[in-house]
Amino acid sequence: MGNTLGLAPMGALPRRSPRREEPLPNPGSFDELHRLCKDVFPAQMEGVKLVVNKVLSSHFQVAHTVHMSALGLPGYHLHAAYAGDWQLSPNETQQAKFLTWQFDGEYRGDDYTATLTLGNPDLIGESVIMVAHFLQSLTHRLVLGGELVYHRRPGEEGAILTLAGKYSAVHWVATLNVGSGGAHASYYHKANEQVQVGVEFEANTRLQDTTFSFGYHLTLPQANMVFRGLVDSNWCVGAVLEKKMPPLPVTLALGAFLNHWRNRFHCGFTITVG
Repeated sequence: MGNTLGLAPMGALPRRSPRREEPLPNPGSFDELHRLCKDVFPAQMEGVKLVVNKVLSSHFQVAHTVHMSALGLPGYHLHAAYAGDWQLSPNETQQAKFLTWQFDGEYRGDDYTATLTLGNPDLIGESVIMVAHFLQSLTHRLVLGGELVYHRRPGEEGAILTLAGKYSAVHWVATLNVGSGGAHASYYHKANEQVQVGVEFEANTRLQDTTFSFGYHLTLPQANMVFRGLVDSNWCVGAVLEKKMPPLPVTLALGAFLNHWRNRFHCGFTITVG
């Protein structure tokens, strides 16, 4: 008997395994939509501040802050944070005339995030402030969502709805929030590993005010230094220089800010441990 050789029909193509689509990423929290652009700008500094961070466990950490300023009385703040299935809001203890309560609950799905915040709930006085956030990843680059702020107290009740969207490319991120209270747009661009820039536009319909800001972030890894600067449409300029002190877990920061329009100048120095 002869050998038989099986041939595939002409024009037939080999079967390809079905392509598996990658799952959509979690969009993160609503408060972090503008985070990349915000991190480019220097934080306002005034006076002398000492911050000591302490990690007690994988879920719980505390921070102690001592602040001395020429504009006000010295203060001490205790910040406690718990990260787990339920996230508790930070608490601050200092001399104050009002006591506030806040409860935060956040749930993160595979491609969405839902958050609910209750502030100063008072069942007897029938007053409450509620903030609800929802974000959904539509594609690997596009995220859409919204924010609903509801407040109620005797003789007053209202709600504000804000829509949000974020588009992430390889080297840049554009974010936009639009609602009845105003608009907030930001653009972040990473030029290289050392240089990052950010542009922000904010409009408040209630205050009839608009602000345009430009910030930059310069990293000098060999010197363990980070330099941030800003300039905005209110004739404000500012800069902060941060210097890490390895092998010690200490970071020194020196900042200065000048408002040409109001002729105001202030500077600050911060020591962060941990």
